[in-house]
Parts: sequence; structure tokens; C-alpha cells
Amino acid sequence: MNTETYRYSADVPVVADIDVLVVGGGPAGIAAALASARAGARTALVERYGFLGGNATAGLVGPFMTSFNGDSSEQLIKGVFDELVSRMVEIGGAIHPRYVDAGTSYAGFFQKGHGQVTPFDPEAVKLVAAEMMEEAGVKLFLHSFFMETIVGDGGVEGAIILNKSGTQAIRAKVTIDCSADADVAFRAGAKTEQGRVSDGLTQPMTMFFRIAGVEDEKVEQYILDHPDEISPFSDIVEAARKAGKWTINKDQIGLYKTVQPGVWRVNTTRISGKDGTKVEDLVHAELEGRRQVFFLMNFFRANVPGFANASLVDTASQVGVRETRRVVGEYMLTAEDLITGKPFDDVVALYSYPIDLHSPTGGSVEFDENFHTANVYQLPYRILVPVETEGLLVAGRCVSATHEAHAAIRVMPCAFALGQAAGAAAATAVKTSSRLRDIEIGILQEELIRQDVVLPQNLNLGARD
Repeated sequence: MNTETYRYSADVPVVADIDVLVVGGGPAGIAAALASARAGARTALVERYGFLGGNATAGLVGPFMTSFNGDSSEQLIKGVFDELVSRMVEIGGAIHPRYVDAGTSYAGFFQKGHGQVTPFDPEAVKLVAAEMMEEAGVKLFLHSFFMETIVGDGGVEGAIILNKSGTQAIRAKVTIDCSADADVAFRAGAKTEQGRVSDGLTQPMTMFFRIAGVEDEKVEQYILDHPDEISPFSDIVEAARKAGKWTINKDQIGLYKTVQPGVWRVNTTRISGKDGTKVEDLVHAELEGRRQVFFLMNFFRANVPGFANASLVDTASQVGVRETRRVVGEYMLTAEDLITGKPFDDVVALYSYPIDLHSPTGGSVEFDENFHTANVYQLPYRILVPVETEGLLVAGRCVSATHEAHAAIRVMPCAFALGQAAGAAAATAVKTSSRLRDIEIGILQEELIRQDVVLPQNLNLGARD
């Protein structure tokens, strides 16, 4: 537990005194800020880049994993997520998940957990998310780095940020940590955990990149001609491994067709044994990830059908980090909760993605082999509430969950859902003058349903469009 907390100094100018402050502009932060503002709270969002999206943009991670239930009959993640996707579809920047089946090129030819994924253009996310913020009246602090959490006698009171204008203070009645790494919570002294119980190791990192000039038909034909492969392109990987020509610690190739013809995302690099909360490890991961990208480009041209004339478009601005700190909350979500579909009185989101556990040391992906999750499982509000710290909520992959449960709920559609729940909860607490851990759940759930969030009381299972 971190015990060094920041108390506001009059030497730092206060540039905003608001209801709700959201730190981090990734999927969770986008949804949190919009949900808060739309519920009537004066809201600001701090983001280190000059654009929103986090892993969806700076990280080039995609597609958005499934937003539907396990049998693809009902969309579970709507609200802000579906509005963002629908608006991107209108400008040609996405394909709605209802039209994307598992096993297709858009889904990386994977079946488990890959039905109704969402192919999208990261540039469309940047534009549409910013427009939605503008329309909702969210005050944006882009190009701004979180420095310290402001902690007073009553708990968290905002944050200190740094940008071109200097060091600034933002005071808020409620702060939502959407940093992914629980940075705000950690600096406030909140209890956190990291990695698996046995040794603290986390899931490996990945440097996403995009390739152009791919002959789409040849790639798809290879998959049709090799229906017995354990996973996509695994025969190619295994043959190269035996010949000493495969140096990546991963036993499959992840290739996802994008909305642009001939352009594919690649999720194949793997950097293990690094801590995403340590700058020296991040430096190593960025360099190692890009080394692997150039190895893979040469490998693909020589070995993967359809890639002979492929060229590198770009690498992600930041390495993709799957797991770091997780807050210890009022409730800790477990794998058993996801397997049994345990009901919660304080449910704020529904989801279905399988437990996608990348080995911290090996090259495998367990991907629900040992854990068979329910067709629909519930996520309770209490996993957003730190066990002791007041004035603070968390959303995204740093919520209160075990290493195994985290592997299912860390993906971006779920981050949108948890962010929207946190934003609506923060606004509810401000409106009712309640402590975050004491808010009336029924009022929160009514607000979420008003914002088109799917909860058990308005779930309507039926045929997919």
C-alpha cells in the first residue's frame, strides 16, 4: 500500500473546481466522462495524449472484442459503446458487431469469444469520441499528465496534472481512476494487488502494428484449406519453430482484417516478465516489441500466403499492457462468479467474454480451456469502489478482480461498460450528496437504463438482427 499522498498546495493554481474528474481517456474514461456529464454533473477528463481512445487508438488494439452474449443472440454492451460504434459506422470508420461472425477474417479466424467483434478505424475513434465529449460539455485536458492525487481529510479531492501550461490542480467532489494502472488510486494510498497469486507475474505485453498490401483472398483461402489447424496459422508457426526460424514466445499468429481493404492488424508480438508500472520495463518492452515487429514483417512476407508484398503501416504509439495493478474493492470478482453467472443486487453491467488468460511465462493462451464462463455474467458496482479510500471510483482493467477474472473483463467493450457505470455512479453521488459506497443502487441502475445500458431488468434475449 502506498502511504505517500499529496495534499494540495496553494502554489499550484486550481484550473477547475468541478463535480467529477476522470483521469484517463481510454474506453473506460470516454464512457465515464460522458455518463457523468449526461447525468448532469460538471465533468472534466484528463488524457496524456492529444486524442482520446487509449488502447483503441494509441495502442492500435482491435477489433473491439464481442459486445454480445455467449451465443451471440443479444447485445450486452450498448450505451456509450454502441453510440460510438454507430457514429463511426456512419462515417465509414467501423462495421457494427451484429454483422461480424466468429471465424471470419475480421475476427482473426478465431471462434471462441470472437463472435460479433467490432472492426474499426482508430482515426474514427479519435474524431467521434472528441465530438461526443464536446456535445456533452465535458471539459477536456488533453496533452496533460496525471502527477499526483490530491487527498484531504475526507478522501480524494482531485488531481495535480502537468501540461504545457505548467502544473495545475483540478479539484473534484468525485475522481474516477481510468488510468488502467490504478495510478490515481495507488497515489491516494488505496490497497492494490498485481499479477497472479503465486508469483505476482502479469500477462505479457504486446506491440500491435498494422500491415498494408495484403492479398486478402489468399489469406482467407489458406484458412479454408487448413480447417484442422489447432489455431490460425499454427502449422506455419510450428514448422518454423522446428526449423529454428520462429523466435516469438507465442504458438499462433493473430491477424485481424480491418475496415480498409488489404490492411490488417497484427496481435502476435509478445513481451513477458515486464512490469507495466515500471518505466525501465516499459522502455525495454517498447524496444523489444518493435524488434519483434520487424522480425514478423520479414517472416510474414516469406511464409504467410497473401503477405509477399505487404508493407508496414505503423506500430502502436505505446506497447499494449494487459495487466498491472488491480484495486482491492468492496467486492473482488472471481472466476467462479463468471462461471456460475452469479447474480448481484448491485449489478451495473452484463458481459460474456471468456477468460482469456495469456500465460505470463509461456506462449499459450488458456482462453477458457480451464474456465467455462456463463452465457451472461454480472458485474457488481462494488468492484469499482476501493475498500477504504473515499471520493474515488475506478473503472477499466484496474477494477477489483482476481488475476483469472480480470483476464475476462479487461477487454475494451467491458471497459466501456464499467466506465459508464462509474460515471453514472459519480454523478448520482454528487446529486444525492452520498458517499460513493452508500449510493442508492436502484437510482444508479435507473440512470444506467436511461442511458441505454443493458441490465437484467431490461435484458431481452432474442434473435440477432
